[in-house]
Amino acid sequence: MAENAQASSVQTLTMTKALTEGLAAAMEADEKVLLMGEDIGPLGGVFRVTEGLQKRFGAHRVLDTPLAESGIVGAAIGLAMRGYRPVCEIQFDGFIFPGFDQITSQLAKLTARHEGSLQLPIVIRVPYGGHIGAVEHHQESPEAYFAHTPGLRLVSPATPHDAYWMIQEAIASPDPVLFFEPKSRYWPKGEVDFSDAGAPLHASRVVRVGTDITVVGHGAIVSMLLDAAALAEEEGTSIEVVDLRSLSPIDYAPLLDSVRRTGRLVVAQEAPGSVSIGSEIAATVTEQAFYSLEAPVLRVSGYDTPFPPAKLEGAYLPDVDRILHAVDRALAY
Repeated sequence: MAENAQASSVQTLTMTKALTEGLAAAMEADEKVLLMGEDIGPLGGVFRVTEGLQKRFGAHRVLDTPLAESGIVGAAIGLAMRGYRPVCEIQFDGFIFPGFDQITSQLAKLTARHEGSLQLPIVIRVPYGGHIGAVEHHQESPEAYFAHTPGLRLVSPATPHDAYWMIQEAIASPDPVLFFEPKSRYWPKGEVDFSDAGAPLHASRVVRVGTDITVVGHGAIVSMLLDAAALAEEEGTSIEVVDLRSLSPIDYAPLLDSVRRTGRLVVAQEAPGSVSIGSEIAATVTEQAFYSLEAPVLRVSGYDTPFPPAKLEGAYLPDVDRILHAVDRALAY
């Protein structure tokens, strides 16, 4: 257990600090866990998630790498073959594509290629999403590319508590896991219960109970859905909020149960809407809960354009108003 976790079973931390503590706990539990990435050593990474870990665990377990994402992932695959559990950091979401071939052509397929006899317990941490005022390649949402690829697991925490526990569960997984970290949620604080994970790695969860309509999302959008639900309540509309948490596999049971009770669903995401996580959820819910729906499943997303200059991100990214507009449309059927 990390040092801060020993002081109290519940603490208030930023997601950044919760991830630091989760990584430290995993490294203490298993000496085969090692971290690799650009500037993650003395600097502690661009977002300081690995701050202090090289000093604590040594340069042989917290490795500064060249600026070569393909090399980082390729080296991690070799290390995993030798019994290690590498945790790779990709500095920004848009920087993952030089490593795309290694991830989708090799990492995702090697276990099946070896008929299950070879396991690759690799975690790839990906800071993703907008609302930080950055340029292109620095605040994108490429998760659908990887959710489409069999052999990969994808998860995304929305809170510091989930970040602390999910990073440890991802590292313990025998399969490769892409761990998408919502950048805009790095700094807001939340309670972390060091004694209780609360839910398994790939479980979705109802985070606000409601009766009129269900809204679902993952990562940073979850806090926006909760804000929208609070505003709607003032006008007499009861919104149930589901945090997806896992993007591959998706745990549909809580979501379908919710939709069967409310009869309506809005899916929200920062990524473009076409051929996306939201598209898949809309199709699956329509197939499996068709006779419970009182309105079409509606999607709120980024637009199907390249991410705009930082000054225009507010026009591109979903906000509370766009979410509530979709809620009103669904309720009007």
